[in-house]
Amino acid sequence: MKKALITGINGQDGSYLAEFLLSMGYEVHGILRRNSVSENQTARLTSCYEQLNLHYGDLTDLSSLIDIAQKVQPDELYNLAAQSHVRISFDVPVQTAAVTGLGVLNVLEACKLVCPEVKIYQASSSEMFGNCIDEDGFQRETTAMLPVSPYGCAKVFAYNICRNYRNAYDMFICNGILFNHESPRRGSNFVTEKIVKGACEIKAGKEKELLLGNLEARRDWGHAKDYVKAMWMMIQDDKPDDYVCATGISHSVRDVCEIVFESLDMDYKDYVKINERYVRPEELNDLKGDSTKIREKLNWSPKYTFESMMDEMVSVKLQEYNIPTVHYDVPYDPVR
Repeated sequence: MKKALITGINGQDGSYLAEFLLSMGYEVHGILRRNSVSENQTARLTSCYEQLNLHYGDLTDLSSLIDIAQKVQPDELYNLAAQSHVRISFDVPVQTAAVTGLGVLNVLEACKLVCPEVKIYQASSSEMFGNCIDEDGFQRETTAMLPVSPYGCAKVFAYNICRNYRNAYDMFICNGILFNHESPRRGSNFVTEKIVKGACEIKAGKEKELLLGNLEARRDWGHAKDYVKAMWMMIQDDKPDDYVCATGISHSVRDVCEIVFESLDMDYKDYVKINERYVRPEELNDLKGDSTKIREKLNWSPKYTFESMMDEMVSVKLQEYNIPTVHYDVPYDPVR
């Protein structure tokens, strides 16, 4: 039985990855950063909580990482923990750099010291590219990285220190350059879930309007379930490498509003208002990934479409308000 250690196991990606690895027969360990409201800390892990081995730790505390790595001796480590909100990184840039950047260095050091043979997956991000786009309109592994947020800058450091440790110490480390990925487990301060929640609350008569920022920003949105399988596939290969994971199709925030409100028989223009508070100091215009490498080398492909993903998010949210749900027809088989 393989042992996997997941940092950030209680996040969107961590919870789906935990379920996936358990379905593959793994012994799954996870690192939690202590939260004073412990009742909410493992809400995403309800389906598999009893099967998990959870440990308290923090990416900014090297000693805790060494202790956990020593006890677990994992075969695979998935580093998903981060201060992961781009807009909020402008409010807390130092904390973002400490966790999202230097925290990765702590993970690598802990592994180098006590379990150097472990296969490591690092959650890199499309935010590393900033507004650098190749001539064909896509971003890929070779696209220049000029980030436009503290979060993106921290991720670039993490990406490069992973490549450095891979080459300097012959460690098995893969960077997954993931584009935006969503699900019903997405945090409510991320724009897709914010739109879904806001529209459903309006439908239920609990709110009258939805405040958003830049509606023209375009992103390549996929489903977290598809992307956690890509993480696993990356470190099953014989040699470590870096991969872009994306759908190759971008949509605007306005597109999200249109499809969500339309599924609820409403016109978003009647309810969505612009609030400058939610506009980033420096905005990314259009992110669209070229995932040819992972598709051809590892035979990965997404199962969800943008439309089926949004339908699922709306359906799950409507259940909270006892409102008849929209239909979605993409069952998730964690093994495929």
